[in-house]
Parts: sequence; structure tokens; C-alpha cells
Amino acid sequence: MVEKKQIAIVEDRTIVREGLRMLVASDPDYEVIGEAGDGHEAVHLARTLNPDLMLIDLSMPRRNGIEAIREIKKLCPVVKILVLTVHDSDEFVSASLHAGADGYVLKEANHAELMLAINSVLHGKRFISPGISEKMINGYLHGNDYTCAPSALDRLTPRERDILKLIAEGYKNKAISEMLYISAKTVDKHRENIMKKLDIHNLPALTAFAIERGLLEKEEPLC
Repeated sequence: MVEKKQIAIVEDRTIVREGLRMLVASDPDYEVIGEAGDGHEAVHLARTLNPDLMLIDLSMPRRNGIEAIREIKKLCPVVKILVLTVHDSDEFVSASLHAGADGYVLKEANHAELMLAINSVLHGKRFISPGISEKMINGYLHGNDYTCAPSALDRLTPRERDILKLIAEGYKNKAISEMLYISAKTVDKHRENIMKKLDIHNLPALTAFAIERGLLEKEEPLC
């Protein structure tokens, strides 16, 4: 008898998580062995259960999905990761793949596409939703570059780099001000300057940039 592939689901919305569990469990080849509601729980899940594949959302509390993917891949590189999200922008796709994701599927996908994505990733193939694939290919053909310019990080001062790193790690202005012994207003000003210099104007994209540029500390694999 062939052993079922073990899958873990990481999604902060309970009703969505329950729906995914039923969809995945409907396939006799798969078994849902764990669930998590945020990035911290996702990393713990990977360490303790070491599933064959993890379905991970990007927008989650405590630790965002991109940071969780990066850490899971460092700790347990054999775990396959399939992103399941509403974000279809190139910056999120690029950041996810750079962090170590093996596939990227939009939540608008139907059951058949999701199961195809899971099967493909489990068999060592990269899977990206057709709509995103077409968009990225068209962008490439028209000369678009979905990664930030190599010199973008050089525009930041050492202090701005420190603050960018802390922002990407999930710290709020007050916590950053206490850690760096500066006022919260000064932190906010630095944040504005960072976004202006990088031409990035939302927190998820800022976090994605920091992860792509390797600003977050690395850990050694445990699995």
C-alpha cells in the first residue's frame, strides 16, 4: 500500500482553513497532518511534523508568509512549499520564489488546479498559476524586470537598513524606537524615507524586498 503524502495547511482564516482541509482530504493520496494560523506556528509545524508539503498563505499575523517560507526552507529544506494567496502582483510572486516557495497558486483557482499544483510540487516540479505565468512571460518579453534594481539597497543609509530589517521582522515603530534608542517619530520618518528611496509604498512589499536582499538572519537546517 502506497503511503499517503502528508500535508500541512497554514491559513489564518479558520473557515478557509477548514475548506482547504476538506478539499485536500478528498484525495485518497493525501493526508492533512497539521494546521497553523500564523507564520510562527507554521515554522513550529515544519520543525515538529516535517510534512511532505505545506500550503501557506502570505498575509498572516505575527510573521508573514514570505518570512515563514524563508525560515522553513532554511530549517527543513526538504519540505515542499506551495503558496496559496490572493496576491497576484509580480513582487509577491518574485519574493515568494526567492524565499524558497516551490509553487504559487491564487485563491481564485478551482479544485482541479489546486490539486494539480499540489501533485506537481510533490513530484519536484515548479507550479505557478497560469494567469500569473502568462503575465510574467509577457512582462519578460516586453523587457520588464520584476526584481528591484541591484543598487536599490545602496540608496539606504546604515540606519535605514537597520530599520528596514526590523520592519521586515515584524517590529512596530514603538518597539523599533526602544531598540534603537530613537523616538517613534524618527522611526516613522526613516520609514517614509525608505519607502521613497526604494519606490515601495506598502509594508508587505517592503518586507519582500528585505527578504530578497537577505537582510533577515539565517538559521542552519535542523531537518
